[in-house]
Amino acid sequence: MKKGIAFYNVGDVFDHFLLVKAATKGVASNGKPFLTLILKDTTGEIEAKLWEATPEDEELFQSEMLVRVMGDVNQFRGRPQLKIQSIRPAQATDGVQISDFIEKAPVDKETLLEQITEIIFEMVNPNLQRMVRYFIKKYQDDLLVYPAAVKNHHEYVSGLAYHIVSMLRIAKELKSLYPEVNKDLLYAGIILHDLGKLKELSGISAPSYTLEGKLIGHIPIMVEEIGQAAKDLQIDGEEVLILQHMILSHHGKAEWGSPKPPLVREAELLHLIDLIDAKMNMLNRALEKVNPGEFTERLFAMENRQFYKPTFEEK
Repeated sequence: MKKGIAFYNVGDVFDHFLLVKAATKGVASNGKPFLTLILKDTTGEIEAKLWEATPEDEELFQSEMLVRVMGDVNQFRGRPQLKIQSIRPAQATDGVQISDFIEKAPVDKETLLEQITEIIFEMVNPNLQRMVRYFIKKYQDDLLVYPAAVKNHHEYVSGLAYHIVSMLRIAKELKSLYPEVNKDLLYAGIILHDLGKLKELSGISAPSYTLEGKLIGHIPIMVEEIGQAAKDLQIDGEEVLILQHMILSHHGKAEWGSPKPPLVREAELLHLIDLIDAKMNMLNRALEKVNPGEFTERLFAMENRQFYKPTFEEK
């Protein structure tokens, strides 16, 4: 077997186990039903087509199921696609388990918690520190295992905590360059900006959007939670309003999902740091899958661009 599904090329034959991330029913132009499966392992994911799917197939192949699949890697609209020849559920005798097919953050959750806690100890504003502590205590277990997204960036176990820690490291460097920045406000915004995803996303191994996530979204969810936390903690300072603005504006633009653009210096910086870390995560993982002198696949979240991997290295 090759290293993983991400390293298979058009024309290769795949014959191994994968985890079903999602299953969607469809009807072909000839009127026959088919299934579109998103299959994944620790290296990435691939869309697969099961043509002429039976009602039994539709009932059987659901998300979070391990399957043994054989098929040909084709190309559809510039992206690899697996044409399934045979597929069956994994069995106990196969010796595989779901955890073997789920990508994890490169840092363990205990270390991530330590690094977040260290930053909280550095905060001196009592209102901001109390609110951050409140949410870490409330959501610690889920925070340390949830992904940061369904796709595109940090979409793996502990991805949310890893994203937060990476952003905090960037923030510390920028604070040294721009000492005027209010570090407590920036740190609080970073730690809390995506916590609404703990309600927006369904789980860990094959996350999808919850009903609350689809109808409300993680930004309004978190703004409301901050307001409630302030009431519970009896905090009524301006910090509450500014922190809510940090959450509302961290996507930067209305077309990117922000109800408000950043109107506070630290809110602008939060947006830029979030953008940097998300894009670098996408780029690094895409470039790992190609050789020097090659281009990555098209990255939808990067304006559908393909990125080139130079042949020379840093000396």
